[in-house]
Amino acid sequence: MPTITFIGAGSTVFAKNLLGDILSFPELSRSVIRLHDIDEQRLRTSTVVAQRVAAALGAQPVIEATTDRRQALNGADYVITMFQIGGYKPSTVVDFEVPKKYGLRQTIADTLGIGGIMRGLRTIPVLLDLCAEMESLCPDAYLLNYVNPMAANCWAISRASTIKTVGLCHSVQGTAEQIARDVGVPIEDIHYLCAGINHVAFYLRFEQKTADGIRDLYPLIRQVVADGRVPDWNRVRYDAFMRFGYFPTESSEHFSEYVPWYIKRDRPDLIARFNILLDEYITRCENQITAWEMIRGFLESDETSLAVERTHEYGAYIIHSLETGQPRVIYGNVANHCLIDNLPIGACVEVPCLVDKNGIQPTRVGALPPQLAALMLTNINVQSLTVEAALTGKRDHIYQAALLDPHTAAELDPDQIYDLVDDLIEAHGDWLPPYPAHETRYRSDSLARSSTA
Repeated sequence: MPTITFIGAGSTVFAKNLLGDILSFPELSRSVIRLHDIDEQRLRTSTVVAQRVAAALGAQPVIEATTDRRQALNGADYVITMFQIGGYKPSTVVDFEVPKKYGLRQTIADTLGIGGIMRGLRTIPVLLDLCAEMESLCPDAYLLNYVNPMAANCWAISRASTIKTVGLCHSVQGTAEQIARDVGVPIEDIHYLCAGINHVAFYLRFEQKTADGIRDLYPLIRQVVADGRVPDWNRVRYDAFMRFGYFPTESSEHFSEYVPWYIKRDRPDLIARFNILLDEYITRCENQITAWEMIRGFLESDETSLAVERTHEYGAYIIHSLETGQPRVIYGNVANHCLIDNLPIGACVEVPCLVDKNGIQPTRVGALPPQLAALMLTNINVQSLTVEAALTGKRDHIYQAALLDPHTAAELDPDQIYDLVDDLIEAHGDWLPPYPAHETRYRSDSLARSSTA
């Protein structure tokens, strides 16, 4: 039986769902489950929940819990990461509150934008330390990464580590289910081809299997717009679909901060028209914190009977296919080596992957429609420089990543962007590695001084 290590197991609800998925397979029901977290209280809760999940499924895993990461990794076959460096407080609050002083508002701030850049800079060093330990303690293990910013994290790992890894997200399969509801077609009758980068991938085909053959469902998606049936929470994504011709995978609240068009400080009409939920992640975190003690008490109570239903997360399916050889197709985030022709070599791309005894095998897609590749490149540029900053320790690359970020650049001038980066680095303190500043930082007003000299 495999040994499966959860890094960040204090994310109790997510860990519960993945454990339920894994242990619901008879072939995995006796696995060794190692739970690791730096928060002892949350780790205790997750251990109790893991035992309850096993009991509910009639599974008999070996469940181990430790705050020692090396102990958790030693001899593991699979390592699943699900942590947030710096947590909600202080780091997420900093990522929202400091930019807000400059008039820069965000919705989620975990993938792109100035918040995504800073989260990547906090997270990549920890992931690379983890990979170094894996190279020593479990060099043949698979790393299944659920940590954002997905593309930057996975890109850094592929550049700096030999560990086998795939980044996993639920946006592809989750959005497919949402579209199916919008067009009134059962999801089990739908098949699709999707490709791009994490959170900015698009359905190249979205079709229904019928007795008469394959039916293109894009006309029905357009009809949702024509009929005025676009859900209020999905206006941004439908707008992007109508302009680019293909439907994006990530939610409107996410997508709105990956592009320069929807969030503008002097355009409250845009915020209202597209129903954009500014500071949504902050609100979500506050609600989760408020509810946590009640949730923890419920999960730990002897009177609680846990309901365990299989989710659409890919992690358990990957492990099952690798262990049993049962072939499956999942969508994974992997390095672009001859997968998408018109995106940079080595960039992290999201493509269909075949999983069986031979491993995780990404599928070649070829060239994307040019307008989609062009849109993705605006995000890839930011990811590339974020990774470069994390690997080299050069502050200039952080400035440059922010200068090229679509939303940040649409709101702030270059000097403001430099000041914002400096303020964020200072505010994050020890949560970031050192990024030495130049003794004299360039400012554009020096041009005016030189011209009048």
